[in-house]
Amino acid sequence: MNLGLKGKNAIITGASKGIGRSIALILAEEGVNVAICARGEEALRTTEKELLEKGVKVFAQTCDIGDTKQLESFLDNVKSQFGTIDILVNNVSALSLGDDYNDWEASINVDLLGSVKATRKVIPWMIDSGSGSILFISSVSGLESGSPAAYAASKAALISYSKTIAVQLAPKNIRVNTIAPGSVEFPGGLWKMAKKHDRLFYDKMLGTIPSGRMGTPDEIGKVAAFIVSPCASWVTGTCLSIDGGQHKSNL
Repeated sequence: MNLGLKGKNAIITGASKGIGRSIALILAEEGVNVAICARGEEALRTTEKELLEKGVKVFAQTCDIGDTKQLESFLDNVKSQFGTIDILVNNVSALSLGDDYNDWEASINVDLLGSVKATRKVIPWMIDSGSGSILFISSVSGLESGSPAAYAASKAALISYSKTIAVQLAPKNIRVNTIAPGSVEFPGGLWKMAKKHDRLFYDKMLGTIPSGRMGTPDEIGKVAAFIVSPCASWVTGTCLSIDGGQHKSNL
């Protein structure tokens, strides 16, 4: 796409598969050096190998974002390896889909606080560099009356937080935005499994999408790459839906 990103350094959390993996791969194709983390070693190393094939510098470390010490270790190691951080993509999610207290704790600790902690850690580095771009991966569930409640509430909180710090950081030449993907289908993901094991649930969700199909990680990744790039240099404080019209149907 030639987005003017070559030579930039990016961190993408939770990037071993799905949307995070696609964002990392597309940024690498644009010449961005990428740092990724995930809890699962096997998928992380597979994605690391794919990224290295793009000819960029890659750093990958297993990390539970819900563990503050692990998160800070990962971020400090990236800073040591890359020197500067130009882009932070807060993609990580516990994907906790119940409504018990442990679901709320996981959603708040990982989706919300994990992203807040990563952001607060990286902001001073971006200020020192004179610029930066931060992107939060929310969900259409955070835009409407969503279910499951814990997941939706944490994703809504990310949208609010990103708008607040976008205003605070604009004078520092740091842009902050959010994207809200709709239902995205990929191997090993929720909707691919639902398609196989719970077709009624899958078809019900499919019926909420005016475009008539699930999205793909690549479709999300390309928009994410544009938003963090210089091509979107006057875009900040925005939450962009990427959902085939799904949230318009009052999901």
